[in-house]
Amino acid sequence: MPHHDHDSSLRHRLGRTLRTPIGITALTACLLVALVAVLGPVLLGDRAARIDTDAINQGSSAAHLLGTDQLGRDIAARVVVATRLTLRLTLLAAVIGVGGGLLLGVAPAVVGRRLGRLITATVGVLVAFPGLLFLLFLATIFGVGSTGAVLAVGLAMVPPMARLVQNLTASVAGSDYVAAARILGVGRFKMVVRHLLPNIAEPSVLFATQATGGILVAFSGLSFLGLGVQPPQYDWGRLLNEQLNRIFVNPAAALAPGAAVVLTGLMFGLAGEVLAQAGGRRAPQAPEPARGQQPNPSEEPATDGDGVLVRACDLRVTFPGGRQAVRGISLDIARGEAVGLVGESGSGKSLSALALADLVPHPGRVTAGTLRFDGHDLRDDPRLGTELAMVFQDPMASLNPALRVGRQLAEVAEVHLGASRAQGAARAVDRLRAVRIPAPERRARQRPHEYSGGMRQRAVIAMGLMGEPKLIIADEPTTALDVAVQEQVLDLLAEVREDSGAALLLISHDLAVVAQVCDRVLVMYAGRIVEDLPVTALLGGAAHPYTRALVGAVPTMTTDPGTELATIPGRPPEPGETGGGCPFAPRCERARERCHRTAPELSDFGPDRQVACWFPVGTAAADGSVAATSYAAEATS
Repeated sequence: MPHHDHDSSLRHRLGRTLRTPIGITALTACLLVALVAVLGPVLLGDRAARIDTDAINQGSSAAHLLGTDQLGRDIAARVVVATRLTLRLTLLAAVIGVGGGLLLGVAPAVVGRRLGRLITATVGVLVAFPGLLFLLFLATIFGVGSTGAVLAVGLAMVPPMARLVQNLTASVAGSDYVAAARILGVGRFKMVVRHLLPNIAEPSVLFATQATGGILVAFSGLSFLGLGVQPPQYDWGRLLNEQLNRIFVNPAAALAPGAAVVLTGLMFGLAGEVLAQAGGRRAPQAPEPARGQQPNPSEEPATDGDGVLVRACDLRVTFPGGRQAVRGISLDIARGEAVGLVGESGSGKSLSALALADLVPHPGRVTAGTLRFDGHDLRDDPRLGTELAMVFQDPMASLNPALRVGRQLAEVAEVHLGASRAQGAARAVDRLRAVRIPAPERRARQRPHEYSGGMRQRAVIAMGLMGEPKLIIADEPTTALDVAVQEQVLDLLAEVREDSGAALLLISHDLAVVAQVCDRVLVMYAGRIVEDLPVTALLGGAAHPYTRALVGAVPTMTTDPGTELATIPGRPPEPGETGGGCPFAPRCERARERCHRTAPELSDFGPDRQVACWFPVGTAAADGSVAATSYAAEATS
């Protein structure tokens, strides 16, 4: 994925976030503080430094809004003028903390194993040491003054920043594309700059932004204790120290610099929150047409066809290194329809569903020519939390073990529907009752570990029903359950569809489950849909050799115990391994030369059916007639 695509996407999300109330507040606060820091010393510098022995220690008045200090200087002017020095020293300490944290954080991934372990252990010890004591220890070492305070506060930030970067880097350093870069002989510096830092930039920036507020408080605290800025310079902490002994005589003079510290710290927190919201939602982007290629208007219809709830065209999920796990699939899901998505592990089923729900984990990138939900562009649709529900394979990964189940369900209604706490709790109990959990009032007060596996899965389904879902995506919802509980969960999904009219996208490797619940089946292989057929044609009428092999590998109640089940030789290709031909050709008995040379597109194969195969089952693949027709068509095109 081109880097400029990511940059433009981030700018788009940041611009959208800045138009929200929290974004407007943060932007306004940052601009206001910046103006005060730039213009304050210019406009009020003389007033703040002017000594007036006739106005010593006066209270608030029209001439002096916050009163005067022991030399008759205007306190309000001094608070405004102190903004520049306070921010400059705070940002300088933040640069030291972020820079040192990045260096120590990425070091274990590029230095030798022994030195890396030593650095990691050292950072761990420093993080475990109480932060305030460590800060005072450093301030004592570097001595009194602004320089010593900057070094002390900046170095005190290094251990937590380094620990965060180490954790992020460890996950990235284990990726295949990093291993491939090492094999290719990429240097350590280039490894850090090209492969490590870009993939940990967003969380690192967010942490640094929010930690800057803590640096401001720490630096002001040192100045308040007399360890920071020294006269004749002054920052907010120094001003607070000077006026503290008069807090009962003139409280405004003492509270003003303290309020400046608190409000500016909140500004940094708001800025971090804006960056978090902008970086946390990775909306899929429409791919740009190749140079000289005009966009195809048919790929982006103005309106969906009647009854179409979800429409995706040329949906792709790409990871660093150009590895495509989902390679240009197209699908429609009608309102109220149950569609099964089947295939071997690694075929791209779950990633396709996550792409529809905008949940593809970083650093995956989603692109699509068309991606619509209920007639709206899914890439900018705020209804994902209310009209699209996800049911994951492992309910314990979806439920917070530290919170009560009812509280977790209620949060959905509070956040997405604007319900009050009481309304959310009542709806949570109602939804638990709807999924047939006994004694829902009592169960709502329990934590997930007090539920059985089947009840936890029911609770996750209830969480999806907290809104009014029009589409339920169930990702292997019965894999970890025994047969009896599987039957109950499948019956529950069928009841939910009947009651709510929601469509269902069921992801499973169990063809029996899909055949029991779904109306239509999509078969995926190597990131592509290779067959689309009604569920009634799955057992006896599948046309793709891969679908036939999947069906033949599943025993039924009537299968002779001595019957040898079908097997598929070889293994599925990894993302990035597929060449120009059909990805299933190396494992297919019907493959011909054309299969290894050109990948077939998904095309019509009878009514309500599509298949991506040059020689589908049911055609004369062996007698050459189909081959001759296909080659003739290819030559004509």
